[in-house]
This record gives sequence, structure tokens and C-alpha cells, in this order.
Amino acid sequence: MKVIDRERPLKRLISMMHNSRIKIITGIRRCGKSFLLFRLFKEYLHQQGIDDSQIIEIALDQKQYEAMRNPNTLHQYVVEKIESRNKQFYLFIDEIQLSYKVKRLDVDESQVPEEDRELLYTTFYDILSDLMTRRNLDIYVTGSNSKMLSKDVATNFRDRGIEIRLHPFSFAEFYSVSDMEKADAWEEYLVYGGMPLAVLEKNPREREAYLSSLFERVYVADIAERYRVADSYVNDLVDVLASNVGSLTNPSKLANTLNSVRRAGTTDKTVKKYLDAIEDAFLFTKVRRYDVKGKTYFNSPVKYYAEDVGLRNARLNFRQIEETHLMENILHNELVLRGFAVDVGSVRFTKTVAGRLLPERWHEIDFVVNRGNQKVYIQSAFSIHDAEKHQQEILPLLKSGDSFRKLVVTGGNAKMHTDENGISYVGIIPFLLEEIDNLL
Repeated sequence: MKVIDRERPLKRLISMMHNSRIKIITGIRRCGKSFLLFRLFKEYLHQQGIDDSQIIEIALDQKQYEAMRNPNTLHQYVVEKIESRNKQFYLFIDEIQLSYKVKRLDVDESQVPEEDRELLYTTFYDILSDLMTRRNLDIYVTGSNSKMLSKDVATNFRDRGIEIRLHPFSFAEFYSVSDMEKADAWEEYLVYGGMPLAVLEKNPREREAYLSSLFERVYVADIAERYRVADSYVNDLVDVLASNVGSLTNPSKLANTLNSVRRAGTTDKTVKKYLDAIEDAFLFTKVRRYDVKGKTYFNSPVKYYAEDVGLRNARLNFRQIEETHLMENILHNELVLRGFAVDVGSVRFTKTVAGRLLPERWHEIDFVVNRGNQKVYIQSAFSIHDAEKHQQEILPLLKSGDSFRKLVVTGGNAKMHTDENGISYVGIIPFLLEEIDNLL
């Protein structure tokens, strides 16, 4: 089996070694968190001369470690491994959410106020917070399922932990093992995305079946169990989001769609709850609108992008393979993967059409990306061969009112070039493969 080197997240893990914080690997289920930690990072430690006796591996979903789900037992096991030894140790815990809470026997329950009842229990947060104070121990955990999805793990550790977000394979990672020409690899990735087992599966029918089953047997089941809602409600909302990736929407609009098309009988408040759950599971990412000139955010509407286009396509039975929208989704995911904060830009201006001045209204810049003091405006435009379409795409960039870099990413393999307005253009394939950081 081919091994894809997850260079970016692996480098991030390595850069955080021995920083006195708990490293928490998060991401959508089945995206390779355990493989990154127990295979790739472990291999790196071996290369640095770290012996297996210095690596403590605990996979709580395996039968042999079932007793370790008791946080006190886990704590005792680790302490016995590292105490009185003049060595550096590395603790790997997989599926940390399987650790259950244990009632403390040394506390008088009658003296504890109702609002502090959680303090009556010892949890894995408590024992890991204690273990992280041991100078000879470096801690790494993963965790995600219906009981506690990955975002919860990072949230509960707060400043004691640092999150390493893992995503499905990027197009560059996919291409590195595809044995295809660039254009053919792009067509394949556009349909099947980058979930690791889907990438490594060469039989198209098996790949489609695998992606489809992830929704029903893993993601939807997790969310439904955790939030105690019917699968059908989650399924209906996921279907609507999948059909409208990159479209402006809000809970009220989604509720109206569900009620008119699905006869769901739901409310915007209920939809908001389900949206939060879907985001927590990393199935979709919400992107807010930003007033470029006014430098303020709009609360509504927002956009949602799928974490993986292959999962999105499988959800729709591979019926809506629209390259325009899927390219925009992949571009969004790539920008997030490269560490940018991503917003949808909005610019308000008037324009003239057929000699007639139209009223002032909001126009969209697909992405406003920020990293530190860098800012770039990006339009995703599959085709701009038509002069009218070209003008439509670049006008919001020209009306932004500032001199930040401006880029139009088009379909295909076109090399970078810049027009007389200072706007750069590049094809999606070189953008994804060459990481054009001179612009970003």
C-alpha cells in the first residue's frame, strides 16, 4: 500500500514537540489522525533515536486498553511508566473521548453546589492536566465520535492544549500517488476528493460505496446519537448543504427549504442547532461575509463549504458534479489548509449595464484571505473567456478601494500572468500544486 507523506501536519507536530502543552489532533473522522500520530510521527521519533520503550501508545478503542478508559487507571499506568526514569517519554492516546468520568470518593457530595456537580468526577481532562506537568512527558491525543467530537477535545483543554487540524488529502497529496497526468488527476479528485481510504481504493464502485457509507454509518449516526435527533433531520439538512455549496444562506432560508421541499416542519432555531452539530463534526465549514470597505462582518447570510468534495458528491449520489462550484469548494479548502483565515468579501457599488446606471448593491469577492498582515482578494472563476464574464469577475476586485493583491483562479492549467490592472490570473492546477506563496 502506498503511503502519502502528510508533510505539512507532520512538520507542525514536530515543531510543537516539548512545548509543555497537550497536542490535540482534530479533524473529520477517517481523515488519518491515528495514522499521522502512530505511524508517521512515530517513524520520525525513531529517526531521532527515540526508542520504543520511550513511546507510550494507548488506543482506547482496542480491547487490550479497555481498562485505561478509567482515567485513574490511565493515570496510574502512565505514571508508573515514567517515574524514576531519567528519560524523555512520549504519550500517544487515540480516541481519548472513550475515557469515562469516575466519581470521586474523597468529596462530600452534600457540600457541592448544584452548578458545580461536574467537580464530583475525575475526567481525562483532569488526569492529562496533571500529566502535562511532568517534565519528562510529551503528550499527544486524538479524539472524535458521537460521544465527543474532535472540536470538543480542543475546546475543553483551552490554553493547556494546542490543536493540529488534519484535513483529507489535498490535491497535491492526491496527485503524488495518482500515477496520472495532471488534468486527469484533477478530474478524478473533483469527483472523489481526498479521504485517505477512498484515494487508495482503485475500484470506482468500491470507492463510491465507501464514501456513501461514511455518511450513514459514521457521520450522521454520530451526530444523531450525540444530539439525540432523528437521522432524517440530519440527512435532510446535509442534502441541502451539499446541493448548495458556496451559496449564501442562513438558518431561516434553510428551514424554509426543508419545510417546502422535505415537509420537515422545522424552525430556524432547530436548523441552527443542527448546523452547529454538522460543523462540530467537520462535515461543512461556515464562512462569514466581510464588508471590505467598511471592515465589518455581516451576521447573515453565510456560506458553507464541504470538508471533502468526494463526500459531498457521494451524498448526492454523484449526480451534481458541477466543476464551477466544486472548484470553488476545493479552493476554499486549500486556503484553509495553508493556514489562512478565509472570509467572503462584499463590496457595495453601482455599475452600468447597456448604458443604464443600476442601483447600488452588494457584489461578491469569493475569498478574502488573511495571514498576519497579509491580505489577498481571490475570485474563483472556472471560465473567463467571455468578455462580459471576465468583467463581472474583476469588477469587485477593482472596486475594493485598496491596493492589496488580487488574484483570479481559473479552471485548467494556465500559468501565472498579470494584466494591466495589476490583477493576477492562474489556473487551479498550478495553484494547488505549486503553492504560489509569492502571492499568498
